[in-house]
Amino acid sequence: MANMIESAREKINEILNAAYLKAAEKGELPQGAELKGTVEIPKDTANGDYAANHAMTGAKAMHMAPRKIAEALSANAELEGSWFSSVEVAGPGFINFRLSDKWYEDVMAAINAEGMNYGRIDEGKGKKVMVEFVSANPTGPMHMGNARGGVLGDALASILDRAGYDVWREFYVNDAGNQIEKFATSIDVRYRQLILGEDAVEFPEDGYHGDDIKELAKMFYDKHGDDYLDRSVEERHAEMARFGLDRNIPKMQSDLRRYGIEYDQWFFESELHESGYVKETVDLLTEKGFTFEKDGALWLHTSKILGDKLLAAGKKPEDIEKLELKDDVLRRANGFYTYFAADIAYHRNKLEKRGFDKAINVWGADHHGHVARLKGALDALGLDGEHRLDIVLMQLVKLTRNGEIVRMSKRTGKAISLTDLLDEIPVDAARYFFNSRPESPVEFDLELAIRQDSENPVYYVQYAHARICTMLAALAEEGHKLPEFKDVNIALLNTEPERELIKQLAALPEEIRLSSRDYDPSRINKYVTELASRFHKFYSACRIKDAEEGVLEARLALAECTRKVIEVSLSIIGVTAPEKM
Repeated sequence: MANMIESAREKINEILNAAYLKAAEKGELPQGAELKGTVEIPKDTANGDYAANHAMTGAKAMHMAPRKIAEALSANAELEGSWFSSVEVAGPGFINFRLSDKWYEDVMAAINAEGMNYGRIDEGKGKKVMVEFVSANPTGPMHMGNARGGVLGDALASILDRAGYDVWREFYVNDAGNQIEKFATSIDVRYRQLILGEDAVEFPEDGYHGDDIKELAKMFYDKHGDDYLDRSVEERHAEMARFGLDRNIPKMQSDLRRYGIEYDQWFFESELHESGYVKETVDLLTEKGFTFEKDGALWLHTSKILGDKLLAAGKKPEDIEKLELKDDVLRRANGFYTYFAADIAYHRNKLEKRGFDKAINVWGADHHGHVARLKGALDALGLDGEHRLDIVLMQLVKLTRNGEIVRMSKRTGKAISLTDLLDEIPVDAARYFFNSRPESPVEFDLELAIRQDSENPVYYVQYAHARICTMLAALAEEGHKLPEFKDVNIALLNTEPERELIKQLAALPEEIRLSSRDYDPSRINKYVTELASRFHKFYSACRIKDAEEGVLEARLALAECTRKVIEVSLSIIGVTAPEKM
């Protein structure tokens, strides 16, 4: 698929290398030198669309002034039939290339040919990548951190898919361990309080205090009455945990589906325990000599694993000592495996058993201390956790309304959950606003998210798409139908607003490459906002309806290409492209 920006850079390198060979043959430049350099798009394109610094990087090897090298290269550059109309030397030795009509035509031809596949590239070469995101504890409603993590994970998965990776989306359900026991205990106490009275049973201080627990206890009571009052604690807790999870997990699935998120798999932690995979993983670490026993518990020698890695990376022992690295319990004295042990087993399952080339997790920033420990444990298992596990850490979300921080839902009077948020604002707005740089805290303005004006970025972009649809429909009614692309003369699109718009259309594949490289889906927001801005400028500056026939057809084709690329861009971040607004 076409990445016309990257391709233009490659073509410039080819032209300059051919020019060097030609100049060297003529004796204008010394032979045997290796010509290398970077090709950039300058901020100010008044002197050219691309600038190459090959003359400056080659000056030392050639023992010549960069300007002289640049002049020789530009004089010998063959542009005939290329994407460039001119080449000239600027400043101390920059070589500036100006794009030709052919490049602009080829950009629009690629969009026309590829349609909704425009922007697909082969950066990933089919490597298997798992993106695990949200993975909220199934013990209560999803909160704002989950809302943000859902969008970042889903949009990142879409970008990696477009970049040529074989992508798998997964939700890890923590349905085992301490928090599930606490969940069951909380339901159990509320259940017994319903029957015996609130004063008769004390609620544990570290229990789950939310109204959702009371609702689950009431539902359990409505189904079973007081049948469970005299059962053993183990039986009550096992049944109540299952009862609560059987209601909470489908609710999470439906909330995320409403939010536009579908997973390839919901993976249950309990399966790792029941299959013996956690035990097997811990036994492997023991066989490899990375565990020790203390106080009846089995520990992972995390401090040694991480310390050895830091030593190998050149850190001084005294500096490592200052870090006060700690070891981790894998199996408690009571025989139960810790959450960390299960987490190691789960990631071994991803990389070894299921054969993903890379596992990517979207986590809250409060998990940052867990990253090195988990990577170290995978390194100890020989799974190269350092390179095969990547963690995207995201910062907190702050909701505001009219400049005031909002913590409670107007509808329920409780802390705002994902459900409450989606009851108040459109899914498109939520997804657009939350898809911002992961490492930056988000301030989500609830009033701005529902405004229907250009201050609201999602409205601004969607309006550009709807405006194009409305314009194309109106002109078609007047007899100006969208022409066949082969019949359009793209060379007539020669004004600055038209050319700037086509350049922005060309940038989507490059933005996908950079977004996938940096795990930063927010680049697509910025990209499509700028695309909408350039379209609005073009629409204001370039008359379509009253233009001469050839120009009118070319501008219709450009508008249609823009519409397609806005639709593609919005689909990547899970936002709709309405035809009317």
